[in-house]
Amino acid sequence: MENLYIKGQRGIYFTPTVKLDAETSVCEISGESYLEDTVDFYDPIIKWLNAYAEESYKSLTFNFKLTYFNTSSSKAILNILKSLKKFKEKGGEIEINWYYPDDDYDILAEAEDFMEDSKLNFNLIPYKLEY
Repeated sequence: MENLYIKGQRGIYFTPTVKLDAETSVCEISGESYLEDTVDFYDPIIKWLNAYAEESYKSLTFNFKLTYFNTSSSKAILNILKSLKKFKEKGGEIEINWYYPDDDYDILAEAEDFMEDSKLNFNLIPYKLEY
């Protein structure tokens, strides 16, 4: 299975950096997600996760390191979490790490909402954001 890498872009809209690595079983989305067409951007990520689950890999670590995301990106994140939940229901082991700036309580609250909505456990990990 091939890895998926998407370099983040900054401009009128912001897209996050995406690293999905089948060899290490570590996935990461980082940066800002403020874009107009979230379906086109996030669809390859969902497809990759579904293919990963079909390849019968046993474990996966997913790191979210988003510093900002808009409402349409929130919906896409929920879809990612749904794919991760399906993987878990098929017997896969998942670890979800949600990194948030230690002074950004809005991002922390969003992560807690995602955890509640998805019925998945997250490790909530604060870090110092360098400005």
